[in-house]
Amino acid sequence: MTRIVKCIVAAGLMLAVITTNAQTTKFIDVANMDLSVKPGDNFYLYANGNWIKNTPVPASKTRWGSFDALGEESSQALKGLLEDAAKNPGENDIMKRVGDFYASGMDSITIEKLGYQPIKPYLDAIKDLASKAQVLTYLNYLRANSISSPLYRIGVGQDAKNVTQYIINIGQGGTTLPDRDYYLKSDARSSKIRTEYAAYIAKLFSLCGLEEYRALANSFSIIHIETALANAQMSRVEMRNPEKLYNKFSIAGLTAITPNLNWQDILPQLGYKTKVDNMVVSNPNFMKVVDSLLSAVPLEDWKIYLQWNVMKDAAPYLSSDFVKANFLFNQALSGQKQQTPRWQRMSSLVDRQLGDLLGQLYVDKYFNQAAKVRMLELVKNLEQTFDNRIRKLDWMSTETKQRALAKLHAFVEKIGFPDKWKNYDGLVMKRDDFLGNVRRCNQWHYNYNINKLGKPIDKTEWGMTPPTVNAYYSPQKNEIVFPAGILRLPFFDFKADDAINYGGIGAVIGHEMTHGFDDQGRQFDADGNLNDWWTKADADEFKKRADEVVKQYDAYTILDTLHVNGRLTLGENLADLGGLSIAYEAFKNTKEGKSNKKIDGFTPDQRFFLNWSQIWRNNILPEAAAQRILTDNHSPGMYRSNGPLTNMDAFYKAFNVKPGDAMYKAPDKRIKIW
Repeated sequence: MTRIVKCIVAAGLMLAVITTNAQTTKFIDVANMDLSVKPGDNFYLYANGNWIKNTPVPASKTRWGSFDALGEESSQALKGLLEDAAKNPGENDIMKRVGDFYASGMDSITIEKLGYQPIKPYLDAIKDLASKAQVLTYLNYLRANSISSPLYRIGVGQDAKNVTQYIINIGQGGTTLPDRDYYLKSDARSSKIRTEYAAYIAKLFSLCGLEEYRALANSFSIIHIETALANAQMSRVEMRNPEKLYNKFSIAGLTAITPNLNWQDILPQLGYKTKVDNMVVSNPNFMKVVDSLLSAVPLEDWKIYLQWNVMKDAAPYLSSDFVKANFLFNQALSGQKQQTPRWQRMSSLVDRQLGDLLGQLYVDKYFNQAAKVRMLELVKNLEQTFDNRIRKLDWMSTETKQRALAKLHAFVEKIGFPDKWKNYDGLVMKRDDFLGNVRRCNQWHYNYNINKLGKPIDKTEWGMTPPTVNAYYSPQKNEIVFPAGILRLPFFDFKADDAINYGGIGAVIGHEMTHGFDDQGRQFDADGNLNDWWTKADADEFKKRADEVVKQYDAYTILDTLHVNGRLTLGENLADLGGLSIAYEAFKNTKEGKSNKKIDGFTPDQRFFLNWSQIWRNNILPEAAAQRILTDNHSPGMYRSNGPLTNMDAFYKAFNVKPGDAMYKAPDKRIKIW
């Protein structure tokens, strides 16, 4: 699950259900376990070992686990809805627009005939730019028309220190590789990826008609610019500090530190019509470096850079040569063996771009409305349990406890789907204009975002679409959100025993609640403002305990030598530990939780922990695993399973974990925060 500050980082959750026949569902299947492994040595392998041995990653995937299987079900559901809409749009505006978009993406014959013609006018216009001033003007044109977004990020969001208002946020950007370290590190993997990246750049320029030697030279120019930008970017760990990211500037003040960028002129060119006095800049030093590069980098290199941004953003939506080149580059990053089927790429695209239209079709057909009522009951149970745990904390003062409780009870719960749907007013879809449809969608979303300035905060808006198999917490809205897509097995089922539901969706609910009190979320108050509501002594005690979690996860490795980044993954690790602990206590308040009646040979407590572990099972390609260590703020599945368990006394009791077992921690070493 994830937290949202200004964007959403998706997180994997995995399926733990095996259907043995039409009448019987086994929520815990021993056939997937490896009973030769002691639970106290590696619970993840004990719970999932045979499944891991017998379940390869499909050729068109980089990872396969229970989450991916559930995501595949959602994808198949969307495919059916979209194919029906494409064939039978009728007079229904929703069906017509999603159907036309999907049909345009599936019309590979038309797309193939066009080649790179849809982007040629932009490439030609960039070629004719005669000065750096014209480069800057055209850069703003590309951004305002949602063609590409070079150099930096800009958009409208809630003011983190005054969440009743929207404000413009400017952030670092301008690079293509998934993380700054790919540009800066000299290890063999990073060097290989840079080589593949250069080949990808050269390939796209060649496909757009440039001679091979010039295309290769262009790749060096682009990597030179992007490396300079990467050097100025903050690391992902640095960006976990919301205070450090909040740097408010007046328009004149920002222009003063970036004299080549006159923001009084830039904002109108970007389509901002509302007069603003201030903006928030996450990394002022990055913007200074951008400004210096505008002077230092030759005009011709800037033109090459702008052309590259147009090409790379369009490549997945152009003819097969471009799509293949894009896949081969991504293959070098992830290890994926085969391209994702076209229908699946298109259904995912429509879900991203027209999520509130497709979401209505999905909810009407697939969402059980009774799940919403039951979920609210579970949320309230978890909230009361969290309340009780906060009151009993021995490391927090009464003053801070009262503020923590106020924040907890101010949570807004959103379940299933939005109360108010976007209708995408004015957005036209054409069956014979795929890239045009993509750009019109991008343009609609861009305009929708910038037009928020000066308007009241829209508290009904969602950050995920209904079919999404995930959940999130937003600190600035102080809300926990559970899309319809996750309200299925293994997380939730009316037929499942409480151990399954609490070890599944209960842990998800607790996870998202705990995000409100993790290393980032705890810095936002009950109203969602970035505001220090802790006493210094309590904050110091929290940090001391959180640092122990960092050390625990820093010690974990994958692929023999790559260490988990405990600081990068801290928020998710805290949420896993807190969420599972809260869910377990809430489970113990149920009738089943108070009993010892076995089901399929396991006690209720054992089933609770087994379902938790089976949620995280997955197989992943080595390349993808290495990439996630750099870019993902979630720990690998094995450690999401095992890490919290080593700190929970109930786990030791349930599986008779003793000194000498690999997962054993002495009682005084077990970390307890929430």
